[in-house]
Amino acid sequence: MARQTALRGRIAIAAGSARYLFARVLCGLTLATAVATSADVAMAAGPGEPAQLPTRKAIAAPQGFAGVCDRYGWACARTQGSAAGAGQQLTLAKAVNSAVNRKYRQVSDQKQYGSAEVWALPTARGGDCEDFVLAKKLHLIEKGIPAERLLMATVLDTKRSPHAVLVLRLDAGDYVLDNLKDQIKPWHKTGYSFLMMQNPRAPHSWEAVLAGGVFSGRRL
Repeated sequence: MARQTALRGRIAIAAGSARYLFARVLCGLTLATAVATSADVAMAAGPGEPAQLPTRKAIAAPQGFAGVCDRYGWACARTQGSAAGAGQQLTLAKAVNSAVNRKYRQVSDQKQYGSAEVWALPTARGGDCEDFVLAKKLHLIEKGIPAERLLMATVLDTKRSPHAVLVLRLDAGDYVLDNLKDQIKPWHKTGYSFLMMQNPRAPHSWEAVLAGGVFSGRRL
């Protein structure tokens, strides 16, 4: 009983972090690069994990997200996009992920705006993790990938720190674009604890995920 109580408490703490996901965290950057191949798409699903991130129920948007849909209509839109195949979309995603990671420097919202959380496109000074996510989503929409396949998500990284990533939803599975690395991985291979994500059917709203990382193998 004590063990079950402790487990429930740990899960509750991780889930509760979703409401305050974007604490004062400066997202890091590495320079590893990856080459896209169509074969990567076939590797999306892992043993015991769904290929696409599961969602549980509607949840309030992350701190700082208010106003994003009004300022950037494309961020919450549904678009048809091109008929590019999964391999082509993954190739585009890897190119954009690396390019945006190289283009902008890391700077906290507190330093740039004097506020703990501001979701905005990177400026000439740079941006933090959610700003990188917005820039990547915009570039990929401009290259023809449907907006509803590009889902902003909040996670706890492998150090259990709040973080934001962009999820590319392919039929074969969900891939993660990350400013901490240039390599794109299936969601279940990131080691991240996924907390919430844009609703692909209504991107102006968010849904709880609670999958991967601390949630792996646990019935919630």
